[in-house]
Amino acid sequence: MKRPLSRKTIQSVIAQTVLPKRWVIVSDGSTDGTDEIVRKYQDDREWLELIRLPRRQERHFAAKVKAFNAGYERVKDLSFAVIGNIDADISFGEDFFAYLLEQLEAMPDLGVAGTHYVEGDLHSYKDSYINIHHVNGQCQLFRRACFEDIGGYVPIKGGGIDWVAVTTARMKGWKTYSFGERVFYHHRKMGTAGSNELMSRFNYGKKDYFLGGHPLWQLFRGIFQMVKKPYLVGGLALLLGYFWCWVIRFERPISPELMRFHRKEQLGRLKQLFVGRLYLGR
Repeated sequence: MKRPLSRKTIQSVIAQTVLPKRWVIVSDGSTDGTDEIVRKYQDDREWLELIRLPRRQERHFAAKVKAFNAGYERVKDLSFAVIGNIDADISFGEDFFAYLLEQLEAMPDLGVAGTHYVEGDLHSYKDSYINIHHVNGQCQLFRRACFEDIGGYVPIKGGGIDWVAVTTARMKGWKTYSFGERVFYHHRKMGTAGSNELMSRFNYGKKDYFLGGHPLWQLFRGIFQMVKKPYLVGGLALLLGYFWCWVIRFERPISPELMRFHRKEQLGRLKQLFVGRLYLGR
C-alpha cells in the first residue's frame, strides 16, 4: 500500500555507511508531498532517482508490485548482486545495510535477509513469536539470483505479497532470515490504514486464510491474540476473519504447492512450541 515518504526514511538511507548503487523512489502520482521531499535530497546524489507514475484510482496491495516493477525496470540492466525493497515509513541506524550485506556475503545460500522491527512498544519478534525465517515486508533484501528464481513479487490485491516472496524462496531451497542484532523502526501501526483495530484483526484473519494457513495453527494464533490488547475481542476478530473465508470458500491466490509447504512449516513450528513447553514444564 502506498504511503507518504517519511523524511526519516530518506535521511536513514543517505546516512548509510554503504550507499546504494541506485535507489529508485516510485511516486504513484499522489499529492502527499513525496516528490518534493525527494527533490530536496537529490542534489549531488546521482544514485537517487524519482519516478512518477500516473495517479491510481484503486487502493490495493497489488499496486506495490506495480510500483516496484517500475523501479526494477530502471535498474535491471545494472550490475548488482542484491536488490532491496523498503517501505516509506521506516527508519534505521547508519550501519543497517552494511550489516545485512555482510550476512548475505557470509551465507551464500541466504536468499532474503532482514531484521526484526520496533513499532511503539512492540518488538516484532519478542512480542509475537514470529518465525525468524520470515523477513518482514517493510524491509527485504534479496540476493538477485533468489529474486529472479522466485519470479519477483506476485501482485495480490488482498495483501501478502512480501510473505509469498519469502515463503516461495524457502520452498525453492533458499534460506531466509530475520536477524536480531539490528532493528528498524516502523512509524505507523501495520494494517490500520483506513480501518480500526478490530477490522484490522478481521482482515488479518482473512489474509491468513487466503494465504493457505492451517486451521489448527490459526486456532492457536487466535487464542494467543486473545491475551493481548484488545483483550479477547482482538483474537476473536482474527478467528472470525479466517473462518468466515473458510465458510464462503474465499478464493486463494496462491498455488496448492505453496499452501502445502506453508502448512507443513506451521505444523512443524507448532510441534517445536509444544515440545519446548513440555520440556520446560518438567
